[in-house]
Amino acid sequence: MRISHKAIYQSLFIQGRGALRRELTACLRCGRVLRVPGARTRGRGWGFVAPEIMISERPAEAADRAVPGHWEGDLILGLNRSAIGTLVERITRFTMPYLPRMPGYGEAPRVKNAPPLAGHGATAVREAITRTIVGLPGELKRSLTWDQGSEMAEHAQLRVDAGLDIYFCDPHSPWQRAMNENTNGLLRQYFPKGTDLSAHSRDEIGAIAAALNARPRKTLDWKTPAEALDALLRQAEKQPVATTA
Repeated sequence: MRISHKAIYQSLFIQGRGALRRELTACLRCGRVLRVPGARTRGRGWGFVAPEIMISERPAEAADRAVPGHWEGDLILGLNRSAIGTLVERITRFTMPYLPRMPGYGEAPRVKNAPPLAGHGATAVREAITRTIVGLPGELKRSLTWDQGSEMAEHAQLRVDAGLDIYFCDPHSPWQRAMNENTNGLLRQYFPKGTDLSAHSRDEIGAIAAALNARPRKTLDWKTPAEALDALLRQAEKQPVATTA
């Protein structure tokens, strides 16, 4: 007899009468205590999202994972407007978390109506992504897919600064960035919900990234993301450079 994981979860939710008891919640890796409906109502996006930069216009090579350098990104949110950004390469699952902080964070009280310094602001996210990705080789900087969050309001400048194309998912469609959502679930084991993410240093985040990138993945034939990325870079170096007559 076979039973799906959805049937198992549904039986647990029914047993908990809408909210899982603490002892049942402890057995679930994601720690979610309520069932989230799969159907979502499509809403309107932000004004900075134009039809020509929607995910439907993204090159087929990104959807097919034909070439490296196509990334998915998101923010993990915490208390006190804190945030940790995540970038995941679509072929290798290589993960680069970062701290989108602006100069002056933690040095003075926050000014009312001023840009958030802890990671939610568009300027902080743009500058942090640029710092994280600008040093990568050209073959690893092709595109970035994000949801329609206001933190990407400066995507046009990010396109120039980081040297990669930006595309946006449809509203309320996290499955269009499924790999990034799955990676965020893994990171939540280190950065639980309801905690102040600004308490983590860059060294701590770097150590967590190293642990994830050294974790063998079944989808990579049990290679680690770091090994898969290294193999792609070596393969790119061996390819002959086209010359013109």
